[in-house]
Amino acid sequence: MLRGFDAEHGQDIAVSLMGLPLNQPSHIHGQGYLDLGFLIPEVVSSLRVTEGVYDPTQGDFAVAGSVDLRLGVARRGVTAKVGYGSFGTLRVLGLWAPEDARDETFAAVQFRRSDGFGQNRGGMNGSALVQYGFGSGPWRYRLLGMLHGSRYDAAGVLRRDDVERGRVGFYDVYPDATATAQNGFAARALLGFEATHRSASGANGAVGLWLGFDDFRIQQNFTGYTERSMFEPDWVGRGDLIEQQNRTTSLGLHARHRTAPYRPASWLEGTLELGVQARLDQIDQAQNLIQAPQNETWDQRVDARVRGLDLGAYLDLDWTLAEVLTLRGGVRADLLYYDIDDRLGNFIPRFRRDSFIVGFRRSAAGVAVGPRASAVVEPIEGLSFTLAYGEGYRSPQARTLEDGEDAPFTKVRSADLGARWRLDEHLDLRLAGYWTKLDDDVAFEPREGRLERIGPSRRLGGVLYALARPIEGVTAAVSVTYVDAELLEPPPASAEDPQPAYDEGQSLPYVPPWVVRADVGGERELVDLGAHALRGRVGAGYTFLSPRPLPFGEEAAPIHLLDASASVGWGPVAVGLEIYNLLDRRYAALELTYPSYWDRSAPRSRLPHRHTAAGAPRTLMATLEVTL
Repeated sequence: MLRGFDAEHGQDIAVSLMGLPLNQPSHIHGQGYLDLGFLIPEVVSSLRVTEGVYDPTQGDFAVAGSVDLRLGVARRGVTAKVGYGSFGTLRVLGLWAPEDARDETFAAVQFRRSDGFGQNRGGMNGSALVQYGFGSGPWRYRLLGMLHGSRYDAAGVLRRDDVERGRVGFYDVYPDATATAQNGFAARALLGFEATHRSASGANGAVGLWLGFDDFRIQQNFTGYTERSMFEPDWVGRGDLIEQQNRTTSLGLHARHRTAPYRPASWLEGTLELGVQARLDQIDQAQNLIQAPQNETWDQRVDARVRGLDLGAYLDLDWTLAEVLTLRGGVRADLLYYDIDDRLGNFIPRFRRDSFIVGFRRSAAGVAVGPRASAVVEPIEGLSFTLAYGEGYRSPQARTLEDGEDAPFTKVRSADLGARWRLDEHLDLRLAGYWTKLDDDVAFEPREGRLERIGPSRRLGGVLYALARPIEGVTAAVSVTYVDAELLEPPPASAEDPQPAYDEGQSLPYVPPWVVRADVGGERELVDLGAHALRGRVGAGYTFLSPRPLPFGEEAAPIHLLDASASVGWGPVAVGLEIYNLLDRRYAALELTYPSYWDRSAPRSRLPHRHTAAGAPRTLMATLEVTL
């Protein structure tokens, strides 16, 4: 969650790995879908978060902001790490970081399996990440490769009244084939190459090329037994088990050049940067209703192929006046092209006889242009004030476009006013107020199992961030976000949805007005034991989400979570313990409100009901790490 955006599926935060984009455009499950399961934490050297959309380099999906992950390993050598914990969870890591190479050169592989808490939550995944940095002098090169695969079972959601009546346990799954068949699969590969250049004058630039492949399949049932086949209207009551498939092959490139600092006067200095980014995607996607346990397809909802091309260019000016005022501004333009082969377009039910074959092939294009500007004033050392405005975009779901349509981007307009106070390295305080408006927001639609458009929205809020290092080896941080998120104009009632879940002016669903995160950690030498000192590390983190608005006037319960960790190390050996949900609070990680029908022995009701997906109980993980 960032600035009042619940970007669980990735639609509102642009995430990149060493500059390579990770969000998936026009994904069947959610526009901008993001899966970070491939990451190996031990090789992530830094995480740079840019809030808002004020940087001209930010492109698609940078609605709330963007995140860039950087990889590197400071501790060189060969590392083996084994962890075992609650619910039969096992994690094995192997890491090689050659001692005669730079931090960015390493090879790592991890494997993880777990029975999962409660019923039907087991799974496993594996990842391999390899990065090689080479070259010297003004030219440096980097080669990155990644492979990942995962498969897991899912318990899905439960109606709260069924849990309260004891029909099913809070951590259980419905004893029904259409519920126990819920699962997910993902596979991904990424290969990237980048060359960077830095001249003696200070000018610098980069050029890169990347290739990606993503395979996704998920089976979920949110509504029980409510759906009727479009092909054969007599087919009903076979279970609403939704199968979504998405396969994307991508090719991309980027290039940028920043000039050497230009100083026309002693009090004025600045640079200019030009950049281009481009990607080509071929997306094959499908959505079906399937009948468990044989997984027989009994209705088709989506069968399409999309070819998309995104061409982006930006101009970025960065100038400093008398070391008091820093001005940054520029503009970004993106051209998007789509070719859609919708094999189920112009659908014909079996009982009708028409004079054409099903299918709707079409193409569309659009342009998104947005200015970006910010000003930072530092009247005295350590104290600064910021004013910023920017316009960004989120690309459309290609399947919703008509032939020849000017592709309707989701336009985001954002403004910031903030202050920052830095006291040496001991204290860093930031306070910012922000306003963000989207001309077309999205929310999760359980009947379709994916994100759907709900209309324009507005967010008005503030962020307080504090980072303190009171004594050597101890770091504490707290972040508090408040947001008033409002739906400006919901979709009108229709024959398919005569009673929409949203009203004009209501609070945006699933967005908590208050989000608090606090962390504290410390590391120091404990005892000098000759050749090596015994070193210790402890940490704790607290998360609070205030009650979240739900459709139909409902409200989700607040969430309080406390995590803790501790480790001791001597020379090449370290042992540790991590505890998540330390207080073992029972909470719902997901709450939804909508009509469903699970008990077929009872009369069917079209009234909305509260549904929950359980969050994990107390979870322990012990680790042993050896580095040689």
